[in-house]
Amino acid sequence: MSDTTQATPNELQQKYRQFVDLLPLTIALAGLPTSEGRLYSEEQMEARLTSLRTANRLARGLLKEHLSGS
Repeated sequence: MSDTTQATPNELQQKYRQFVDLLPLTIALAGLPTSEGRLYSEEQMEARLTSLRTANRLARGLLKEHLSGS
Protein backbone atom coordinates (compact mmCIF):
# COMPACT_ATOMS: atom_id res chain seq x y z
CA MET A 1 0.00 0.00 0.00
CA SER A 2 1.54 3.35 -0.98
CA ASP A 3 1.57 6.36 1.32
CA THR A 4 -1.14 8.10 -0.72
CA THR A 5 -3.56 5.17 -0.43
CA GLN A 6 -3.08 4.27 3.22
CA ALA A 7 -6.33 3.91 5.11
CA THR A 8 -6.95 6.10 8.11
CA PRO A 9 -7.14 4.44 11.52
CA ASN A 10 -10.92 4.93 11.43
CA GLU A 11 -11.19 3.21 8.04
CA LEU A 12 -9.03 0.32 9.25
CA GLN A 13 -11.18 -0.05 12.35
CA GLN A 14 -14.32 -0.08 10.19
CA LYS A 15 -12.87 -2.75 7.86
CA TYR A 16 -11.80 -4.84 10.85
CA ARG A 17 -15.27 -4.54 12.40
CA GLN A 18 -16.88 -5.62 9.11
CA PHE A 19 -14.51 -8.61 8.91
CA VAL A 20 -15.32 -9.67 12.48
CA ASP A 21 -19.06 -9.19 11.92
CA LEU A 22 -18.95 -11.36 8.78
CA LEU A 23 -16.75 -14.06 10.33
CA PRO A 24 -19.59 -16.39 11.44
CA LEU A 25 -21.17 -16.23 7.97
CA THR A 26 -17.77 -16.69 6.33
CA ILE A 27 -17.02 -19.79 8.39
CA ALA A 28 -20.48 -21.22 7.69
CA LEU A 29 -20.12 -20.61 3.95
CA ALA A 30 -16.65 -22.21 3.90
CA GLY A 31 -18.10 -25.34 5.49
CA LEU A 32 -14.81 -26.29 7.11
CA PRO A 33 -14.85 -28.70 10.04
CA THR A 34 -13.14 -27.63 13.24
CA SER A 35 -9.68 -29.06 13.80
CA GLU A 36 -10.54 -30.58 17.20
CA GLY A 37 -6.88 -30.48 18.20
CA ARG A 38 -5.63 -31.89 14.92
CA LEU A 39 -2.57 -30.27 13.36
CA TYR A 40 -2.68 -29.49 9.64
CA SER A 41 0.14 -29.52 7.14
CA GLU A 42 1.06 -26.28 5.40
CA GLU A 43 -0.73 -27.45 2.25
CA GLN A 44 -3.89 -28.24 4.21
CA MET A 45 -3.79 -24.83 5.89
CA GLU A 46 -3.38 -23.14 2.49
CA ALA A 47 -6.41 -25.05 1.18
CA ARG A 48 -8.47 -24.01 4.20
CA LEU A 49 -7.30 -20.41 3.80
CA THR A 50 -8.37 -20.42 0.15
CA SER A 51 -11.81 -21.66 1.19
CA LEU A 52 -12.09 -18.93 3.81
CA ARG A 53 -10.99 -16.22 1.36
CA THR A 54 -13.58 -17.32 -1.16
CA ALA A 55 -16.28 -17.53 1.50
CA ASN A 56 -15.35 -14.06 2.80
CA ARG A 57 -15.59 -12.60 -0.71
CA LEU A 58 -19.02 -14.18 -1.12
CA ALA A 59 -20.17 -12.98 2.33
CA ARG A 60 -19.10 -9.40 1.50
CA GLY A 61 -20.96 -9.66 -1.82
CA LEU A 62 -24.07 -10.88 -0.04
CA LEU A 63 -23.86 -7.99 2.41
CA LYS A 64 -23.48 -5.43 -0.41
CA GLU A 65 -26.40 -7.01 -2.30
CA HIS A 66 -28.57 -6.97 0.81
CA LEU A 67 -27.71 -3.36 1.70
CA SER A 68 -28.38 -2.14 -1.84
CA GLY A 69 -31.86 -3.69 -1.72
CA SER A 70 -31.31 -6.05 -4.65
